[in-house]
Amino acid sequence: MNEFTDSAPLNIADISRVIEMAWEDRTPFEAIKAQFGLDESAVVDLMRAQLKPSSFRLWRKRMKGRITKHAALRPQSMNNENRQQARHRKPQR
Repeated sequence: MNEFTDSAPLNIADISRVIEMAWEDRTPFEAIKAQFGLDESAVVDLMRAQLKPSSFRLWRKRMKGRITKHAALRPQSMNNENRQQARHRKPQR
């Protein structure tokens, strides 16, 4: 077990993916919880432990008050199951 979750420990690849998801504006904390079992406070703890202090402060400043990081605060149009693929993603082949 590790300090970030009560379930199985996260490996290096999982930690990297959680950090990537946390930086993404449109990935809600609920998606991180569903995939890795980390609630928002655990993600904050992980980010604090894994990032340089200046990077952590920058991330926290970006996340403060951002409605896209919380599914309950997001506009209904963003929560649709059949939404289109994000424009910044490459098409899957």
